[in-house]
Amino acid sequence: MNTTEPLSGMPFTVEGKAAMMERALGSAGISILCQDARLSIFYAENLPPHFAALFAPGSSDAILFGDAHGRYLTALKHKVLETGIPNNAEVEIDVDGERRTYELKIQRTGERGAHGLLSVMAEVTESRHREKVLKSLLRELSHRSKNLLAIIQGIATQTARNTLSLDSFLLKFRGRLQSLSNSQDLITDSSWRGAYLFELAEKQFAPYWPETAGSMPIYGINAHLTPNAAVHLGLALHELIVNSASFGAISGGAASITLNCREAMINDRKAIEVAWAEVLHDQAEVHEFSDNSFGRTVLERVVPSSVNGKAELNLVPGRIEYRLTIPETEFEIFKRV
Repeated sequence: MNTTEPLSGMPFTVEGKAAMMERALGSAGISILCQDARLSIFYAENLPPHFAALFAPGSSDAILFGDAHGRYLTALKHKVLETGIPNNAEVEIDVDGERRTYELKIQRTGERGAHGLLSVMAEVTESRHREKVLKSLLRELSHRSKNLLAIIQGIATQTARNTLSLDSFLLKFRGRLQSLSNSQDLITDSSWRGAYLFELAEKQFAPYWPETAGSMPIYGINAHLTPNAAVHLGLALHELIVNSASFGAISGGAASITLNCREAMINDRKAIEVAWAEVLHDQAEVHEFSDNSFGRTVLERVVPSSVNGKAELNLVPGRIEYRLTIPETEFEIFKRV
């Protein structure tokens, strides 16, 4: 469209054009400030109520925006007057107890020797808030992604150290990655707030629990875990469940397993204890996790260290017992049953 030529159709009077411009400014939430070379505001249009109450012909930036912002804008506008190069500014002020952000686009007007300034002002509070939230989320996502990659790298390294063949490595590594993925799904669904213990345990049990064994054996307090605790408890449960499905109670289709969560204490602080108890087929058998196995390392070292808690793995005749104590910084209890 050629903006230098008049529009075709019914011509507007000067008054009609002015009215159209006023309506357009009002609809767009845009304000106009005109200043002379001394930075005295001689004309303003469509000011928000807060500024309109302060404005009078001859007002200064300090009157409208406060002394600190006034000094900042004065220095900036003098530079625009001197150079003719447009510039932008943002100011934050309190309006009715709320912090609001305004953006000003400033440019020089007039002929040589009679310069002035035109400032186009718009409130950008919501858009700046969204930008801050988005940047915060991206930083959090980057941080969590790095943590997740570090966990995956650790799983890959430790799995490789404790397997003798490529097929065995792939089988174990894929299972552990799937366990991590199951926990991560719950965390993502909650907008990164974490996961409930019962849902986490059900996700880990689901691929291995026999249909004939009845409901999954999860009891006690359904604590809400932080993302960190959910990921690492998920890994611990995976090792216990896979071991049971390979050598223990689940492999025989028996439901002689219980997972119980109860309130506890750790170092004089509130905590929860997640307890696994498994009865083996052979009551005389003492099951042995290999001393250097990744599963045992996860249960006794990696998981308790990652949640700043403590763990105990007991292998006694006919039973496998595991207790993980998680401090209150890693969970919340919303409902006690």
